[in-house]
Amino acid sequence: MKNYKTLLDDLIPRKFDRRGTVWTTFLVVVMVIGIIAYIDQVIKGQVVTNMRDYALWGIYISNFVFFVATSFVGSVTVAILRLTNNSWRTPLVRIAEIISLACIVMAGLTIMIDMGRPDRLLNLFIHARLQSPITWDVIIVPTYIALSFLLLYFPLLPDLSILKKHFREKSPFLSKCYGILALNWTGSKFQKALQEKSIKIIALMIIPVGITLQSIDAWLFSTTYRIGWDSTNMGAYFISGAFVAGVGALVSVVYVVRKVRGLENYITEFHFDKLGKFLVLACLTYLYFNINEYLIPEFTAPKEESIHLNALVSGEYSGLFWFAQIVGLILPLIILLFRKGRKPLPMFIVGLMVVVGSWWKRYIIVTPTLLHPFLPIEGVPESWHHYFPSMHEWLITAATLAMAMFIITVLVRYLPIVPIQKTAEEKGLLETNKDIEL
Repeated sequence: MKNYKTLLDDLIPRKFDRRGTVWTTFLVVVMVIGIIAYIDQVIKGQVVTNMRDYALWGIYISNFVFFVATSFVGSVTVAILRLTNNSWRTPLVRIAEIISLACIVMAGLTIMIDMGRPDRLLNLFIHARLQSPITWDVIIVPTYIALSFLLLYFPLLPDLSILKKHFREKSPFLSKCYGILALNWTGSKFQKALQEKSIKIIALMIIPVGITLQSIDAWLFSTTYRIGWDSTNMGAYFISGAFVAGVGALVSVVYVVRKVRGLENYITEFHFDKLGKFLVLACLTYLYFNINEYLIPEFTAPKEESIHLNALVSGEYSGLFWFAQIVGLILPLIILLFRKGRKPLPMFIVGLMVVVGSWWKRYIIVTPTLLHPFLPIEGVPESWHHYFPSMHEWLITAATLAMAMFIITVLVRYLPIVPIQKTAEEKGLLETNKDIEL
């Protein structure tokens, strides 16, 4: 690193190249197709889905659980790293916060998509019952969205001021937008002290809120007393799974951003090694709770639980079950135990394996249990005995995933994903560049 100007040139947001334009266009097309499918679903009703009296929670709820889990790493993990002053986190925290915000926003939207009557959304607030975990979810998700936004926004203020000055001549409109968002940041001692205090308060708040959100998400299942969900293990099971899904998503996005933006000097192999060790810890913890969730009931479960477990291990859902366990958990754990497995490219592949495995994991948490009720399924159409998402469900779900990636893409385009001011301070460049106005 030669000087501050070099750092600024490396970290200032740039226009999309051809690949970025094609990628963004693809996401928009997927989103438009999904919106059309959703409009048709609202007009015709949930009959266009394959959800019925038994499989009343389908792919939408499993997708919701996935988004909630993935959002966990960007807020809670980053908050912990901020509070412990780990300096290696600097190039990674903003990307993690962007992922968190995008995913938790889409989690809230996915719940509305699952509602047969979205026009009755206000009833969740007007007629809320405190004894219902759904009410807690309705309260905690908007709270988490607000805290995730603030945890991303407050540390951005110095960089937004820098961008305002940088684009003053090149793009007056962008400069004006950055200036409005910068809230008259000047870098005074008072502002810095207030910013640090605010970030610390938000970080302290978001940790219990994040854990509460994951726990409530688990309680939505475990309080129904259904076979497969009736477990006191569910809260810790969901939290450990959220760490795995979140770190996997972070690794994948960090690799792509590093590659596209040429940030090898800022996001180094050291950072991937750290993330790899973190993911190993998360996978080991999650593996332990998986053993508690599936192995122990094999020895103690009643007949109904045995039927459910057999359907997962060797029956109708065995393919998805073992895919999620082996590809999404065991293989990544084995690969990451070796130093070469924690290099950037292997880490990217592992991250994709973890994310895909985590998504299907949520699917097999939701669907098989609903199709194993307390009483046998009798006197209903054969199609009610099974569930696989309809084309409407797939298109809408694909649109929500595309929308999450679109939010990440737009924020990566217009925000400095590696903090400029913080990086310059850590590298001692501000003192040697007094001519640069900050």
